[in-house]
Amino acid sequence: MARRKRTDAEPPIFDAELVDMPAELRWREWMNRVEAVLFAAPKPVEREALARVIGRDANIDLLIDDIREALRGKPYDVVGVAGGWAFRTRTAYADAIATSAAVLDRGVDLTQNEAMVLVSIAYHQPVTRAGVSEILGREVSRDVIGALRDKNMITAGPRSPTAGAPFTYVTTKGFLEHFGLETLRDLPEIEALKDAGLLSAPTPDSTSDQSPSFGFSADKDEI
Repeated sequence: MARRKRTDAEPPIFDAELVDMPAELRWREWMNRVEAVLFAAPKPVEREALARVIGRDANIDLLIDDIREALRGKPYDVVGVAGGWAFRTRTAYADAIATSAAVLDRGVDLTQNEAMVLVSIAYHQPVTRAGVSEILGREVSRDVIGALRDKNMITAGPRSPTAGAPFTYVTTKGFLEHFGLETLRDLPEIEALKDAGLLSAPTPDSTSDQSPSFGFSADKDEI
């Protein structure tokens, strides 16, 4: 059967396989494609998206490794973030970027209370609002939960099996992106948080076997 000719109105067929190229040039072109997609994307790019622009036999992890090797000595790198990959400036150049004032601050501003609640959810998820209140030792308001949801830091998780089946809360991909984490397994150890002053150890007379309390100060009985 004769192949149907493409009309001018149809988009060109994207050649992901590049079978007519020598193997070395094909690999280099795949690297360039992956790098171009990462450069253009405003958010971390997941594996499935990158797989669309390279051949079926190409190994994305090896391509990323070769791109990172090619970027040695550059002020930026490709890092794993929120289950995908993204360009990130190396931390050694953070002061230069801040001093230049050329980059808009696109970070998420968190109040102290929001940070307390977010850390509690991150380390105990899925957890209910009542559960977070118990962890922090004071009532957590719906307003704080709502603010964290609006900032795409948390979302509703599965219903709790406790009485009334309240919603639990879990962190989002936005949380991973904001803190530059690939997965929740990359959360710092509790001891590191203590050293940073974000956690306080239980008091000697405490009889609770719960996790350490969070060492933020608050003047109210409600957060």
